[in-house]
Amino acid sequence: MAAQTSSGVRKRKQRNVTISNGSQSAPEVDVGSRLRELRTERDLSLRALAEKSGLNINTLGLIENGKTSPSVSTLQQVALALEVPITAFFETNVPESNIAHVKTIQRSRVAFEHGTLEDLGVGLKDRAVEPFVVRLEPFATSGHNPIVHTGYEFVFCLEGRIAYMIESQTYLLEPGDSLLFESHLPHRWQNVGEVPSQSLLVLFPTDARDRPTKHHFGL
Repeated sequence: MAAQTSSGVRKRKQRNVTISNGSQSAPEVDVGSRLRELRTERDLSLRALAEKSGLNINTLGLIENGKTSPSVSTLQQVALALEVPITAFFETNVPESNIAHVKTIQRSRVAFEHGTLEDLGVGLKDRAVEPFVVRLEPFATSGHNPIVHTGYEFVFCLEGRIAYMIESQTYLLEPGDSLLFESHLPHRWQNVGEVPSQSLLVLFPTDARDRPTKHHFGL
């Protein structure tokens, strides 16, 4: 999952989720408000962003107004159009540092359709490594289109069952299983269980201009 202009986290009305993360006081980032901020910072109208992203203007309006939760593929398109990394949606007033010490209750959380994403490296400047906790609802998937980006990707399954499809091979991850691979290989993921899954995802892009988290979550 490039430094961006800092802004405070806006409080959002807690929505009901079926996934328990063990930290009820963790702040939840309002994706719609962050999307509006990033769009206006770039002096883009909703129509202009719709044209750049290939998304329907009504869909973007619903997301910005908190009327709908975007899917992973939708967020991918938005992030690419805005030319921002996923960390832009986690921006807080935490000052940047050479060390990122994040307490459980301080982790900001972004909710996307069928899951949540928590940034474990918030506040670290010049990030070459992007660590996240990913929680997926049953049968959540990255979509039909394969993901490709630079560097390496490491996945460690904490709960549930997650399948990674890399090229023509499927790798099933259960608690305690891990996977490390070169990210230029086309890949997709899915929670294949009937219960929520949780995993540690660490991305290692080798090109500073690359934004692998855009391809995965679009946040």
